[in-house]
Amino acid sequence: MNKRSLRVLEFNKILDMLTEYATSDMAKRRCDRIKPQRDIDVIKTLQCETRDALLRLNKQGNVSFSGLKDIRASIKRLEVKGTLTAGELLDVAAIINIAIAVKSYGDGTDLADTVTARNSAEATEEFGNVYDSLTERFNQLIPLEHISSEIKRCIISVDEIADDASSRLKNIRKSIKLTNDKLHQQLLKIVKSDSSKDKLQDSIITMRNGRYCIPVKQEYRSHFPGMIHDQSQSGSTVFIEPMAVVNLNNEIKELANEELIEIEEILAGLSELAAEAVEDIDYNLKILTDLDFIFAKAKFARSYNGSEPQFNTEGIIDIREGRHPMLEKHSVVPVDIRLGEAYNLLIVTGPNTGGKTVSLKTLGLFTLMGQSGLHIPAREGSKLAVFEDVFADIGDEQSIEQSLSTFSSHMSNIVYIVNHATKNSLCLFDELGGGTDPTEGAALAIAILNFLKEWEQDVWRLHITVS
Repeated sequence: MNKRSLRVLEFNKILDMLTEYATSDMAKRRCDRIKPQRDIDVIKTLQCETRDALLRLNKQGNVSFSGLKDIRASIKRLEVKGTLTAGELLDVAAIINIAIAVKSYGDGTDLADTVTARNSAEATEEFGNVYDSLTERFNQLIPLEHISSEIKRCIISVDEIADDASSRLKNIRKSIKLTNDKLHQQLLKIVKSDSSKDKLQDSIITMRNGRYCIPVKQEYRSHFPGMIHDQSQSGSTVFIEPMAVVNLNNEIKELANEELIEIEEILAGLSELAAEAVEDIDYNLKILTDLDFIFAKAKFARSYNGSEPQFNTEGIIDIREGRHPMLEKHSVVPVDIRLGEAYNLLIVTGPNTGGKTVSLKTLGLFTLMGQSGLHIPAREGSKLAVFEDVFADIGDEQSIEQSLSTFSSHMSNIVYIVNHATKNSLCLFDELGGGTDPTEGAALAIAILNFLKEWEQDVWRLHITVS
């Protein structure tokens, strides 16, 4: 499809609206990059997926993809046996948990009555359950609960590893607590003693450079043998680590280093566990992204009460009570548009603000939406034809940069359309021949329409150029 028609028909705004219904950034990017398809079998498959997702939403309620993140960078590191951070491992666990929940949603489907009512040709009954176009994706999700459970057991949050992650970590933290208690008891004896009260700036224990210290008045620094780690901005206070607790501070420092090493070991072990199933995790991510994208289309269709159009390759269009999706529901006037059976050329006339342009845009936009796998806001049974391309000359196309008047700009676009349109193209013209002398414009419009009508019948084709 040519980009100009996509822009003129505001297809990008439809995609912006669709994107809001996707959860993950990956699915949002998929929504933003949708392109109309030309293969009727592909289109029918896309429409079938949207329809079946909508059936599931109506029957079972919403399916949640909350927490679905792009972890492909983490997957690549797992593939080369790298170690993930606590946050990355929690993201892996989240993907696994989402896969488990979504698979349960798929397994719990009982769509027999609904599918029968909708006469779904794609659904088949097996083992008492109804299978639709999404069933295979749900079945392909691989539950890796043992990996998720182990990650959640060991990692409490991005910044906190559980004591029970390993027996060694538990013992190290127990030693740190006992040593901390001893150190604080020693320092409390110093700050609470009568001989120290007047010499300390405050009767508190503080920390400087990772070492526990006491705040001593500058003039009494010699009364407290130990290491000076800092002083106040005014210089009136020095922060001293008394010699009595140096060894305890050293011990805490060593234990803290041991704790970090053990945490690295735990993260490495969890990463190794995840790496054993990295292909399954990657596959789950792809399937979940597919489903997030498909259900976004279904949720979008539900928001405007959309229906699945019936497609054909005979050029037949039968839009029943079509509503432009970007107009307010309470104010939009439904329109019926038929084309391709009794006639292949349709001219719409009427007064200003009569809805002619909206009708043109509705037809063009429905075609783009339908061929992209999106339902259309129209009554059930509406028909759309599959077109190789959609051309649109709509709106004020005056170009100051190219020194073109409104008429010249329209003519340049019309020439492009006439030179590139085929019998399998949908051509939309708004006020064809406008912007110039009414008589000459009408004659030009008739000539263009006659040409397109003849070309549509494969009689002849004229290559037009403008100098």
